[in-house]
Amino acid sequence: MTAAPQLVVHRDKELMAQAAAARLITKIVDAQVARGHASVVLTGGRNGNGVLAALAASPAKDAIDWSRLDLWWGDERFLPDGDPERNYTQAKEALLDSVPLNPARVHPMPASDGAYEVDAAAEIYAAELTAAAGPEDHGPVPTFDVLMLGVGPDTHVASLFPELPAVRETERSVVGVHGAPKPPPTRVTLTLPAIRAAREVWLLAAGEDKANAAAIALSGAGEVQAPAAGAYGRVRTLWLLDAAAASQLPPELYPPAVA
Repeated sequence: MTAAPQLVVHRDKELMAQAAAARLITKIVDAQVARGHASVVLTGGRNGNGVLAALAASPAKDAIDWSRLDLWWGDERFLPDGDPERNYTQAKEALLDSVPLNPARVHPMPASDGAYEVDAAAEIYAAELTAAAGPEDHGPVPTFDVLMLGVGPDTHVASLFPELPAVRETERSVVGVHGAPKPPPTRVTLTLPAIRAAREVWLLAAGEDKANAAAIALSGAGEVQAPAAGAYGRVRTLWLLDAAAASQLPPELYPPAVA
């Protein structure tokens, strides 16, 4: 039985990003103390990049041993390496270029200027995940400490869009996406089974344009119609929202106080 998602609502998107960054620092440090290393799956988009920028600005980031942090991505636009629209490029600018990461522990998804097409790129990333998984992970992907996802206005997470084949995938951990309704149409994405390997899944939603999506996903919708509803962690599922994104939530879900 999956635990019910927990909700934290902040006053605005800036406060949400700062609080999420502080929460992420604590999770990474705790994991490193417990096991010697930590693993995080990053997300793109305005909210994902906002968290990374807030993390970069936080003095507390120095508590992290960046050399013992594995970074993965939930999805990627299948564009050339260095393209400004790639999640990896944006993450480098927001945070990664300013902290002492171990390059061997940074795992961007393949770019489109390699000698393969998108489905082969997905297989390459799946193999990289499998190689990083240990016996304790009980599956083809590592047990990520935190996996972050932005929630789209249509309820998509990563590049899992409503009704498209990728959201129905139950076997593979990574798939190529063709014909995504949001440009660019060709992408690489983790599947729901891979997302659910994470200890904690954090869903980020800020802005009025995300209010309907949050309400649908948190009101019992099916994952094929509302992919965000199918994104949950082994231990915890946390929705981090601002007041605008929470404005259409049913009264029984809305927390009594706004942080």
